[in-house]
Amino acid sequence: MAKLLSCVLGPRLYKIYRERDSERAPSGVSETPTSVTTHPSSSWASVFWSISYYSSPFAFFYLYRKGYLSLSKVVPFSHYAGTLLLLLAGVACLRGIGRWTNPQYRQFITILEATHRNQSSENKRQLANYNFDFRSWPVDFHWEEPSSRKESRGGPSRRGVALLRPEPLHRGTADTLLNRVKKLPCQITSFLVAHTLGRRMLYPGSVYLLQKALMPVLLQGQARLVEECNGRRAKLLACDGNEIDTMFVDRRGTAEPQGQKLVICCEGNAGFYEVGCVSTPLEAGYSVLGWNHPGFAGSTGVPFPQNEANAMDVVVQFAVHRLGFQPQDIIIYAWSIGGFTATWAAMSYPDISAVILDASFDDLVPLALKVMPDSWRGLVTRTVRQHLNLNNAEQLCRYQGPVLLIRRTKDEIITTTVPEDIMSNRGNDLLLKLLQHRYPRVMAEEGLRVVKQWLEASSQLEEASIYSRWEVEEDWCLSVLRSYQAEHGPDFPWSVGEDMSADGRRQLALFLAQKHLHNFEATHCTPLPVQNFQMPWHL
Repeated sequence: MAKLLSCVLGPRLYKIYRERDSERAPSGVSETPTSVTTHPSSSWASVFWSISYYSSPFAFFYLYRKGYLSLSKVVPFSHYAGTLLLLLAGVACLRGIGRWTNPQYRQFITILEATHRNQSSENKRQLANYNFDFRSWPVDFHWEEPSSRKESRGGPSRRGVALLRPEPLHRGTADTLLNRVKKLPCQITSFLVAHTLGRRMLYPGSVYLLQKALMPVLLQGQARLVEECNGRRAKLLACDGNEIDTMFVDRRGTAEPQGQKLVICCEGNAGFYEVGCVSTPLEAGYSVLGWNHPGFAGSTGVPFPQNEANAMDVVVQFAVHRLGFQPQDIIIYAWSIGGFTATWAAMSYPDISAVILDASFDDLVPLALKVMPDSWRGLVTRTVRQHLNLNNAEQLCRYQGPVLLIRRTKDEIITTTVPEDIMSNRGNDLLLKLLQHRYPRVMAEEGLRVVKQWLEASSQLEEASIYSRWEVEEDWCLSVLRSYQAEHGPDFPWSVGEDMSADGRRQLALFLAQKHLHNFEATHCTPLPVQNFQMPWHL
């Protein structure tokens, strides 16, 4: 009887992976029957519930206007609702009986219950052969697990890790009670916009209906990572209580030297590790750790900046304290909006080896203003700064290590005009802010002007033409930078170029720009070829 109840209340089982050490051909993959994996009635019920949830305010308003919320009409309606609930309960019981009669599901639920009681390596190994509703997966790593976190007062609290806060819009204004009351309507409006329309526009991958449509593709991607790449799935508990879905592929046992390095991948606003940018470093032979944003697929929560940073923090802690990688062996690779969590990790963990940002931007405000009406400028700016402040450039400038930016010359997402206008690509602003912070003397008037000319080039031929026009001597540039580093140390900002001629500053500025940014002739969503995945330059 207890086993039958477990089958009724148990999670949905999507797939049983083939044994990893098995010699069976891929055609022999054991799939669970339809009655175990995706019951049609339960699937449609979840979709119906999602549609009902989002449309409930409009339905309530319509029923109120039509007078259907009076007591005389609510009572008959409650009878219909009760009948519907009984039918749904009957369907759940039938589903449970179907599971109970299925030996595969009974074996799965036995392993799951055993793992919840005792998370031994053997139980977890057996559980890893099943793909099921991730809400029932046991937690593998807790944010407080590292002993250094328990002893230190400087670590994250349950309210979250530290973020850089934006400066007040009106500096110097007295923060009186009257001013607070005046700002209250604007703050309430910004809050409502950010938590309804704004968050879903910024992170469309968190919308349930989109995830439901992508479910077959995500399941196929997970199967590929587990069965072909020997990936290991894990659930991490962040400091805000969100559960983060991760996938780790270990290449340290291979003959390839890059397998000793771990690439942590940060996906875009509609990206998932199952089908995202993890494929590029995997193909290059690196060990890879992918994770899903809060609210994406198996991860819980909503993808606001604080939750994103909390998730990234526990991912890095998991890589160091559970997977055994040193920060010096970790590379952060991000695509698009993943640049926010990547730059936060670089700022917060300065010993990280390198950062690679593909198709990313400096700040969210210009891109948000691009898609909203001009009359909403004040509301959009206030909403972004207070609730959705993705300040990538500000965070990246706090990092001292090697950085590579990949700019897509036909990017249609992070340009503020049209894809053909390459100077409106916000990757340019990210490069300029980084170089101006690290080399302020070199990026003075002459250096800034020549780098902007170089950024206008949309092909390798045009880049080479500008590079050769100013006769950049790379050996001289390297010797100048190495001499300065040997004398003053590696910490930025550098004052190199202070007593240099205008021609020398131009050469250094072009040399540094070419080392920090590579062009990739493609649109925003084109997968990055493995030959374009290169480690950043460093002295």
